[in-house]
Amino acid sequence: MSLQALSADGHTVTYTDRRRWLWSLSLAWPLMPVAACWLAVSSGQPAWFWATLVVWYVAVPVLDHLLPMDASNPPQEVMEQLDAERYYRVLTYLTVPIHYFTLLYTAYVVGTQNLPWHALLGLALSVGVVNGLAINTGHELGHKNTKLERWLAKIVLAVVGYGHFFIEHNRGHHVDVATPQDPASAKMGQSIYGFACSEIPGAIRRAWASEKTRLARCGKGPWTLANEVLQPLLITLVLYAGLLYALGWVIVPFLFLQAFWGWFGILTSANYIEHYGLLRQKLENGRYERCQPHHSWNSNHVMSNVILFNLQRHSDHHAFPMRRYQSLCSFQKLPELPSGYPLMFGIALIPPLWFALMDPRVVAWADGDMTKLNVLPAMRDQLVRRYARDRAATA
Repeated sequence: MSLQALSADGHTVTYTDRRRWLWSLSLAWPLMPVAACWLAVSSGQPAWFWATLVVWYVAVPVLDHLLPMDASNPPQEVMEQLDAERYYRVLTYLTVPIHYFTLLYTAYVVGTQNLPWHALLGLALSVGVVNGLAINTGHELGHKNTKLERWLAKIVLAVVGYGHFFIEHNRGHHVDVATPQDPASAKMGQSIYGFACSEIPGAIRRAWASEKTRLARCGKGPWTLANEVLQPLLITLVLYAGLLYALGWVIVPFLFLQAFWGWFGILTSANYIEHYGLLRQKLENGRYERCQPHHSWNSNHVMSNVILFNLQRHSDHHAFPMRRYQSLCSFQKLPELPSGYPLMFGIALIPPLWFALMDPRVVAWADGDMTKLNVLPAMRDQLVRRYARDRAATA
């Protein structure tokens, strides 16, 4: 389907989204653990329970590097039409019940099949990957201003028990991004494990404080159903309590592991890599400069962008938070990740490998000026000495 519009000089501009039908993979991806369960149970081969993880951490990165990167952008003239295309938003709507179906079905398998521990672990982590991507769906929906989409965001975030993200991300991260004050922006020299210890509790505290302040302005206390942190939390409690009642205590380790990996393996990993080491500069008035495109790491790898609703075009997302995923643009001469998110998530789990791969890129981006980087204070002196020595050796 082609879109047409007139340019300022009267010429007709035509645009065809080459990935239009690829976006429908967003409906198939959350069902992968369901397919894996069916294959494992019908074949008697528990290795299938690990299939989703293999696809995410191995197959998707391979496809990312086999397929040519796509840095093409929709013309500005058709952007409004593209944003209004109902097809794209329906895909985000449909993923919401799919995430619920996947959790319920896989929980049923865990509760009714006598799975060995390694099968349970593989299935729980697989569902964690998929339900971690439910946070990504909630991210896309939660930035929109329609009542339906905002409620769908809270509903899908409840699948993995991360409903406070709805408040924390919009009112916290987007305000403080790429500053030392943001627990969701990783510092150079900080491992993902150290980052998680501040990011996860920091996100909860900031979301609660934000809602408490908002409700106080309305003359209400925080313990009310109007609290948008409590709303998705109540959905999670009802959902998990229902599964516990129906399937018994055997379901508890599964629920805990899938939620943990959704939080840490996907969301924390995304937050960790998206702004690693990048810093907004302070102005003379003491405030930080406005967030610019170069304060985010980007990737134009096709397969992972299709799965992630174009999240890897992160600079444009921070510039235009309400812009829909199909319209997000790529910028030239910005910090670029060497691969898409799935492979970068895996590398981040091995801090020495991550530091060896990314720290030189961070320093090169700042042209060796460490004052332009968000550096872990405890590591600053060591990193300054190291990269000053490296630059001197190559001079």
